[in-house]
Amino acid sequence: MRYFSGTMTLAALVAWPALAQQAADDVAPEAEIGRPAAFEALSDQAQAAMDAKAAGMPVTAQEWMVVAANPLAVEAGAEVLAAGGSAADAMVAVQSVLGLVEPQSSGLGGGAFLVWYDAESGEVTTLDGRETAPLAATPRLFQDETGEPLQFFDAVVGGLSVGTPGTPRLMEEAHRRWGRSNWAGLFDRAMQLAEDGFVVSPRLAGLVRDDAERLQRFPATARYFFPDGEAIAEGDSLTNPEYAEVLRLMAEGGSEAFYSGPVAEDIVATVRGAEGNPGVLSSVDLALYQVKERPAVCVPYRAHEVCGMGPPSSGALTVGQILGMLDHYDLATLGAASPEAWRLIGDASRLAFADRGRYMADSDFVPVPVQGLVAAPYLEERSQLLSGDDALPEVSPGTPEYDHAFLWSDDESIELPSTSHISIVDAEGNALSMTTTIENGFGSRLFVRGFLLNNELTDFSFRTHSDGMPIANRVEPGKRPRSSMAPTIVLRDGAPVLVTGSPGGSRIIGYVAQSIIAVLDWGMDVQQAVAMPHLVNRFGTYDVEESTSAADLTTALADMGFEVNARGLTSGLHAISLGEALMGGADPRREGIALGQ
Repeated sequence: MRYFSGTMTLAALVAWPALAQQAADDVAPEAEIGRPAAFEALSDQAQAAMDAKAAGMPVTAQEWMVVAANPLAVEAGAEVLAAGGSAADAMVAVQSVLGLVEPQSSGLGGGAFLVWYDAESGEVTTLDGRETAPLAATPRLFQDETGEPLQFFDAVVGGLSVGTPGTPRLMEEAHRRWGRSNWAGLFDRAMQLAEDGFVVSPRLAGLVRDDAERLQRFPATARYFFPDGEAIAEGDSLTNPEYAEVLRLMAEGGSEAFYSGPVAEDIVATVRGAEGNPGVLSSVDLALYQVKERPAVCVPYRAHEVCGMGPPSSGALTVGQILGMLDHYDLATLGAASPEAWRLIGDASRLAFADRGRYMADSDFVPVPVQGLVAAPYLEERSQLLSGDDALPEVSPGTPEYDHAFLWSDDESIELPSTSHISIVDAEGNALSMTTTIENGFGSRLFVRGFLLNNELTDFSFRTHSDGMPIANRVEPGKRPRSSMAPTIVLRDGAPVLVTGSPGGSRIIGYVAQSIIAVLDWGMDVQQAVAMPHLVNRFGTYDVEESTSAADLTTALADMGFEVNARGLTSGLHAISLGEALMGGADPRREGIALGQ
């Protein structure tokens, strides 16, 4: 089956500033991804896509495109699209395989946010499949007997951190609304790989090795990732018949087979029986779980509309604030190698993160000034703070217009990078952007029925109050923890021109904003945009991607007054641009590819 046609070509990287010129060469991948044994059995088209990424070239196509974090998952989605399926159908197939071959990042035991552009109606819809806190959770869930917050991994590992999974319901809801293919057939590729075996990738093997102590804490987890007492290694063939059976149950009975019956019973038993750190998830929590449609958050930028997921995600609001402030400055003329451009981007991000920490949480539980935070007069006022020459000495939350007053204290939650992102455009012109997660790498480390359970509840603030004021993102029964996931669709004249998103904890926001700026301001194609070195500033320290040309800006940024830290910044951007052709870009820091036809 042919997955892409058209020429897979790109003009040489000759006219771009230094940051773009070196992007394909100087980004350090987290794992070697040239042609590892894990992917030797891929189709010729998938192998060609891997070569294109290594050469810094986007994949081009005319009809449809899928980009995700593992070639086996991308092939599964490509099969569905080539057979006439919709972007929603392909997502189900991609997610099912990702949960098998990339279990550390997402899966049935986690949650996701989905942004959908409907080609027929022109409407943007967002679906919230975020996990919820169990009804038995209390605001002091992550505090010790003295009221002090637990250490992060003391809270993460075990049942205490597990929220009600949302991904299975989200997969079904997306298919119900926009699917064209037979539901049951969408799990075929994942079931085949689970039963016959898949080859362990370099990334999965390396992450298992690095997290060995935590993964071996629970017997079921240890048995899967450490068969015969040894960690799975790159090139090993791994089967997962339990996972195949869960997919078979879902294929026959829909998501209800996950949320009730034996699978649900085993999830609850595993959470509540986690030795040393049991949780409070119940069968009632699973039975009550619902996906929610939320209003999309859309912010104008450079004659475009940047649309994404609103609360409980902070992604679209914070990305929108950053871009809304920068809309008053000429980043195109400054260019991608300009320290001044990065001063503006860094301080705009700091201002947006200050608002994020104060105001953003689950809007079903706390009043969030969504319209006020992205109102043009407010963003213009905040942008004036960027008019100097040096880094802002300090930042604080602004005072957006509220429909009613409420005083909050700043959030203290911790988000570590993991997660995965899927971008798809189908032959009808529908576009899907979905970021999917189990939160920290390997989630709670609890393994049940062939999949890992999330640790999403640790995205809440461990404290409930600060300085006598409540924290918006505190734990409450049934509440959804604030997220930084930012699945995004950029529109011009009502039609999509860019589909993008990334994993990466709270740095997701910076990665996504940078990818949009790279395309709209600096004229990069999607592969250049996702590969270019990262510079991210959330709370004052400017993180620059080590061993890349981003480090060349260290002295200039320090002279402006920034504290600068060179470190690894492992995004997983997966993007599609839409124009005369579809162009797909996959982040070289991870194992994903783009396939199209």
